[in-house]
Amino acid sequence: MQQAQEAVQEALAFAKSLGASAAECGLSQSRGLSVDSRLGEVETVEFNQDGSLGITVYRGHCKGAAATADLKPDAVKAAVSKANEIARFTSEDPYSGLADKALMADDYPELGLYFDANMDPEYAIEQTKRCEQAALDQDPRIVNSDGANYSSHAGFRVYGNSHGFIGSYMSSRQSLSCVLIGKEGDVMERDYAYTLARNPDLLQSPQQVAAAAVEATVSRLGARSLDTCKVPVLFHSDVAHGLFGHLVAAISGGSLYRKSSYLLDRLGTRVLPDWLTISEDPHVQGGLASSAFDHEGVRTEPREIVTNGELNTYLLTSYAARKMGMQPTGHAGGIHNWYVQHSGLDLDALCKKMGRGLLVTELMGQGVNIVTGDYSRGAAGFWVENGEIQYPVSEVTIAGNLDHMLQNLVAVGSDIDPRHGIQTGSVLVEQMSIAGN
Repeated sequence: MQQAQEAVQEALAFAKSLGASAAECGLSQSRGLSVDSRLGEVETVEFNQDGSLGITVYRGHCKGAAATADLKPDAVKAAVSKANEIARFTSEDPYSGLADKALMADDYPELGLYFDANMDPEYAIEQTKRCEQAALDQDPRIVNSDGANYSSHAGFRVYGNSHGFIGSYMSSRQSLSCVLIGKEGDVMERDYAYTLARNPDLLQSPQQVAAAAVEATVSRLGARSLDTCKVPVLFHSDVAHGLFGHLVAAISGGSLYRKSSYLLDRLGTRVLPDWLTISEDPHVQGGLASSAFDHEGVRTEPREIVTNGELNTYLLTSYAARKMGMQPTGHAGGIHNWYVQHSGLDLDALCKKMGRGLLVTELMGQGVNIVTGDYSRGAAGFWVENGEIQYPVSEVTIAGNLDHMLQNLVAVGSDIDPRHGIQTGSVLVEQMSIAGN
């Protein structure tokens, strides 16, 4: 880590010696292990050790950028020289430049994002084999497997700029997954389960992952389509975070200053039901999306993104903020641990509240238009009647408009999925169009 910080400082100093008015530099290194096994046989054992340095040089409002995977001093200097040369010939952009010095995270907390994990390939192989075998032994309808995977990765990032800011942190992440194939009659279905955490002690056991994968797979057997209809739709917590992911895209600076968002000029207006609040906490110890500073060195802060349905803030980099005449929000590089307020109902209670409609557990395709809010995606899940799951559903398309969908949410469940940067339970939408038979 110390050597990496020195490399960043040397790159910035060299940029200044070439006449740069400002510069910023990011360096990251990672190492990891990934193992795949299938039907008791090891298919791949992959080790990786990667590193890269990116340098951005400003000459006034002219900008040049270059990167190198070779971190030797001569290669770093060559990258800085190339970025400086590019800056000499690029057009001036009055909005480009570093974030303001006053916004730098000069005193930032340690967030505990790194945990030692077992990177022994024999241990990884054992985890995958135990997981897959437990799944194959559990139910005779599981007739095949697409394999199990164990991965463990750790690394660090250093960012510095010519304001004198330099920050760094270490991070780690582990996961275990299993993909199964079930058969009933002549019909086969495929599904999976996985566990993910920074802290290996928080991973589910191979047996738990296997049980979840078996349940997901066999529950899909006997799936049928639906007649075209308009009904409430309940997004399972496995996929519900994606709904709010579209909200992230719609309130991000890049979409807004390009006027390519349905939420343009909607700051301070209602975008969700008046009972719903979304808060962000970047400083959660060990959080999957925790960060003390963003990719521009801007300090991150806890904030309410939406309060009682009203949009409080956009998500702005320094460039977007200048374009829009606003202040950066510390979101260069993404969001930081969103928490969606829930209604206190578990999945069973949400099904009862819905009464009749579609429980969606899988989404397919990218049919979401952030400019207009139009939403249309392939879906699979379960038909619910009288508040009870009746049978699995496949080969349908659900459609609506994001603005209408999000403003007319009926409830958010307490069955929160902790494996995402947006932590939410299942989400009940008032009504959508279902295209089937």
